[in-house]
Amino acid sequence: MLKEKSIEFEGIEPVIVFGPHDSWLKKIREEFPEVQFRARGNTVSIKGDESEIKLLEQLFSEMRFLADQHGEIQENDLDALLSLAFSAPPSKKSTASVDRDIIVTTKDYAVKAKTNGQRKMVSEAKQNDIVFAIGPAGTGKTYTAVAIAVAAWKAKQVKRIVLARPAVEAGESLGFLPGDLAQKIDPYLRPLYDALQDMLTAEKLRTLTEQRIIEIVPLAYMRGRTLNNSFIILDEAQNASNKQMKMCLTRLGINSRAIITGDVTQVDLPREIESGLMNAKTILQGISGISFVFLDKSDVVRHRLVRNIIEAYEKEEEKQ
Repeated sequence: MLKEKSIEFEGIEPVIVFGPHDSWLKKIREEFPEVQFRARGNTVSIKGDESEIKLLEQLFSEMRFLADQHGEIQENDLDALLSLAFSAPPSKKSTASVDRDIIVTTKDYAVKAKTNGQRKMVSEAKQNDIVFAIGPAGTGKTYTAVAIAVAAWKAKQVKRIVLARPAVEAGESLGFLPGDLAQKIDPYLRPLYDALQDMLTAEKLRTLTEQRIIEIVPLAYMRGRTLNNSFIILDEAQNASNKQMKMCLTRLGINSRAIITGDVTQVDLPREIESGLMNAKTILQGISGISFVFLDKSDVVRHRLVRNIIEAYEKEEEKQ
């Protein structure tokens, strides 16, 4: 039975959903050769078999969601949505089930929350201005935090992103590393650059850092600043002292948010200095607007052996 349907993308530029020179629409037409398409302005009319029209309604609904959330639809997003459209019956799919894990779309793929811990991070970041994400190595704390920050910036919820890390030696000494101070500190900040490079093109990242829309700085450089309309990430926070943690948290200005990530089992501070993350976990619990998310080995998304390594160290610590 033939069915006809008009779908309007109100408030969305036609080029976003139909693609440059209607290239996205042409790709969809190729996948649905029996359906008649007619596009005018930001409305597309479709006519065809009822089952195919249902698939297209869902597909366009997913596209509208991406356009609303991120202001763009990449070709790889469309490819993924087309693949999903044909992979399961329409009755088994919904916008929520397909899109709930997408944090931000990149040039090449959509960054998604892969574990329950990461999904909790995303959920809590939407409801709280400060989120502490605490868990072992390999659980994607930093990567998820950066994705949340980039998504907030793309959605124009904040105007800038500031990422900080304590420059604390893990068995090495800064003094023996080659180069000037900037070159010595760079290795400590490299994981943050790596995550950003996955989510922004090299040219875009370079432009944003030059314009100081994105800043990646050692934690000590945060002192004395007030950051308005900003998304702040403090990574490796277990290596921040109590004073540094307090200093970082009190940088928040108007319309600013923060995610603090760390692993309390990998503290590299001298024995006489208490970890600011461990202290914050004790004294900031229960404050409205501050949330704590605890990830564990079930959230590990690195090599399968990472989970086994974490378990082995946990058993050894229990013995001691």
